[in-house]
Amino acid sequence: MSLCAHNDLLGQSPSLVTQHRPDTRFIWNQANDALYSEIHLSPGISTLLGILLNISGRPLTSIIGNGLLLGSAISLCHSLGLNRDSSDWDVPEAEKLLRTKIWWAIFVYDKWSSLAYGTPPQLRSGQYDVSIPTVKQLCGPAANPVDYEATSVYLAFVSLSRFLDRYLEHIYDLEKTLPTGPCDLEVLLTQWEDSLDLNLRRRIIRGGDSLDVPGSANLRLAYLYIKLLLRKWELDAEKAANADHPSSIPMRCYLEVRRAAEEIVLLAQELKDPQLGDYWLPLLTFAFTSTIKFLIRCALETENTISGIAQSMSLKLARDLINALQVHRQKAWDVGDLCIAQYSEVIEKLAASTSNANFAEQPVDMPDLQEYVSTSVPDIDELFPSLWDMFGTS
Repeated sequence: MSLCAHNDLLGQSPSLVTQHRPDTRFIWNQANDALYSEIHLSPGISTLLGILLNISGRPLTSIIGNGLLLGSAISLCHSLGLNRDSSDWDVPEAEKLLRTKIWWAIFVYDKWSSLAYGTPPQLRSGQYDVSIPTVKQLCGPAANPVDYEATSVYLAFVSLSRFLDRYLEHIYDLEKTLPTGPCDLEVLLTQWEDSLDLNLRRRIIRGGDSLDVPGSANLRLAYLYIKLLLRKWELDAEKAANADHPSSIPMRCYLEVRRAAEEIVLLAQELKDPQLGDYWLPLLTFAFTSTIKFLIRCALETENTISGIAQSMSLKLARDLINALQVHRQKAWDVGDLCIAQYSEVIEKLAASTSNANFAEQPVDMPDLQEYVSTSVPDIDELFPSLWDMFGTS
């Protein structure tokens, strides 16, 4: 039932689009009831599969519910021993592989949920010893080229999630005991890039028309999102170092973060129908909200006049991102829906407020314009104000 509720085939299949569609919300509620009942009465491996299908549903609508289900899945993983290496256990090879695949799927969702929702990850390094499976293990010895490349993309996404874990360790280190800085993680990210095979590395780093392998567009968005976060971390470090003289913050830092955001905008503009119909991690919807929020704030922070904001490249990029996501929305692609809902009206109001020639050369009044970056759903900037609130005043 979870699979039926999760599947959006009816909206994409030319042969089924004209047929009567069942009430997806009703099916989804029934699936939730069955899943919660199974969790309480007889949880097992199948329960974990049901939870994975449930929390990976699109569009992303139940943040708290997904968090509760993920927590249940992690507790069940530990209860069933999925956090331990089963390679030398006396169980069938198929079961060993299934346990490994489920563990790493849960791992991926734990890390990206932590980043998206602003809650500490529940899986900690040192508490598991499960190896990442190989392409041969997942595909078998006679894999066709498409399956081989798609599996390579998935495994690269898993390894990128392990890098994200290192980043999250710093974010949630409230006592600031870790010596890791943005430069250290930059080196680790470069090492991750170098670990990819040449074809995959070219696809993920360059993007463009090469994102034809299943999952590669999703991987590139995740990669660019992490690069954006690292650049914002560097900017935050510069702000901390120049706390007494905010005007001394090098413009280079803002430009580097804006350039990282621009890569995400370009990716959104370059997506074609094959990529839109491909797999997307629902949690990456927050990559777009974080990107556009930074661009808006960058325009407000780096420009001194109203006309400067109106003509800034940051505001133009924010508008381009909204336009691209709205075009994709017409093709039933919902990953950008949250960004559109939060910021399309914001962009329109900001553009309208800066278009009046009578106020073009007036200085920027931050309290008056700050309302434009206030939204009902917090993102990573608001969840960690001590690290991410680049434009806050204290």
